[in-house]
Amino acid sequence: MKEKSKKVKKKSSLQKKKVMVSITLVAILFYVAYAIYLLVKQPTNIFTIEEGKLYQEETDIGYVIRKETVVKGENYKNGMMQIKSEGERAAKDENIFRYYSSNEETLKKKIEDLDHKIQEVMLNDTSLFSSDMKLLENQIDEKVADINQIEDSSKLAEYKKNISDLVTKKAQIAGDLSPKGSYLNQLIEERKGYESQLNSGAEYVTAPVSGIVSYKVDGLEEVLTPDNFSSLSKEYLESLDLKTGKLVATNEESGKVIDNFYCYIVTVSSSEEAKTAEIGKKIKIRLSNNTEVLAEITNLIKENEQEVVIILKIEKEIEELINYRKITFDLIWWDDTGLKVPNQAIVTENDLNYVVRNRAGYLSKMLIKIKKQGEKYSIVETYSTEELKELGFTNEEIAKYKKISLYDEILLNPNLENIE
Repeated sequence: MKEKSKKVKKKSSLQKKKVMVSITLVAILFYVAYAIYLLVKQPTNIFTIEEGKLYQEETDIGYVIRKETVVKGENYKNGMMQIKSEGERAAKDENIFRYYSSNEETLKKKIEDLDHKIQEVMLNDTSLFSSDMKLLENQIDEKVADINQIEDSSKLAEYKKNISDLVTKKAQIAGDLSPKGSYLNQLIEERKGYESQLNSGAEYVTAPVSGIVSYKVDGLEEVLTPDNFSSLSKEYLESLDLKTGKLVATNEESGKVIDNFYCYIVTVSSSEEAKTAEIGKKIKIRLSNNTEVLAEITNLIKENEQEVVIILKIEKEIEELINYRKITFDLIWWDDTGLKVPNQAIVTENDLNYVVRNRAGYLSKMLIKIKKQGEKYSIVETYSTEELKELGFTNEEIAKYKKISLYDEILLNPNLENIE
C-alpha cells in the first residue's frame, strides 16, 4: 500500500510540474506576442524626429553642349601620334598631336639600326668615355626602367622619344671625341640625315585656343554648340538619334580643344518647377558619378503648354562629361536640411501647422513652421518670437510656446481634439 501511495504522489507531482511548465510557456508566448505587437504597432503610430535632408528633384535626359574647336591637319591619312593625352590641358599654340610622315616606319627602322651600330662602337672604344657620357647613360637606364611601368600610349611615346633624344646626345658627344672621318662619325652623320627626313615629313598640329584636349570627335561639334540655343527644341534634339550614356568613340584622324571653364546641359521637363523656373536661378544637378554640381539656368524655351526646354550652365566636372553627348542626370530644384518629419504627422488648423508630441504618454500640440515640403516629408523648425508676434500671438501665449526638438516623438495621423 505504501508503494502504491508513493507512486500516486509521484504521479501527482509530475502532473503539477507539467501544468506549471505549460502555464510558463503560455505566459512567455503571450509576452513575446505582445512585444511583437508593440514593435509592429509603434512605428505606425509614433515617429522620432531626426536631422535629415530633403530634395525636390527629378530625373531627366540631358544633351551635353560644349564650346569645342576641332583641329585637323593635311596628312590625317598617315595616322597620328598623341602628344597631349585625352583630357590633358594645352596652352594656345602648343603641339597637341602630330601625323606620321609617309615613310616614317622605314626611317625609324634605319635610325634604330644605326643606334645599335653606334652603341657597339662606343662600347668597344674606351677612349670615348667622359663624365657627360656617364651621366647620359644613367639617364637612359632610368628611362628604360620606368618605361615598363607606363600604360598610357601617349606617355609611352613620350618616354621613347626622350630615350631617343638621350641616345642622340650621347652619340653627338662621342662624335666630338672621335677623330673626324672616323667610322663612328660616319654613322652619326647618317643618323642625322634620317632624323632630318623624319622631322621634315611629320606634320605637327597645335592648339588654336587653350583648353582640354580630346580625341572624341563625332561630327556634332558644330551642331551642338552654344551658338544656336534658340533653335533647340525637343523634336530637334530627338532627331539627332543619340543613345543615352553612349561613349563618344575616339577619332584617329583629328582632335579638338574644349573650353575647360564651362559647358551646358540641355533638358526638356514638364514638372511644375520647370514651368515656373526663371533665368538666372541657381540649382543643382547630380551626375552619374553621384557628384552634385551647381548649375545656372541661362535659357528657357517654352516647348508647349506642358514642356519647357531648359539650358543649364555648369562650371565643374567638365572633364567627366567629355565622353558623352546624351546623359541621364538628376535635376535638384532645391534641397534643405533640418528637422525631418512625415507629412502625415502634420495637421493644419486655422492656417497654422501642428504636430502632436508624445512624451511619456502625455500628448501636446506643437506649433511648427514648414521650411520645405516634399511629397512624403517636410523640413520644419520653430517660430522665432518676432514671427509669433507677427502671427498675432500674445506675450503670454509666446511665453508658453513649446518648441519642437531633435528626438521628440510625434504621432502620425493625429487628432487634435482634446489635446492641450
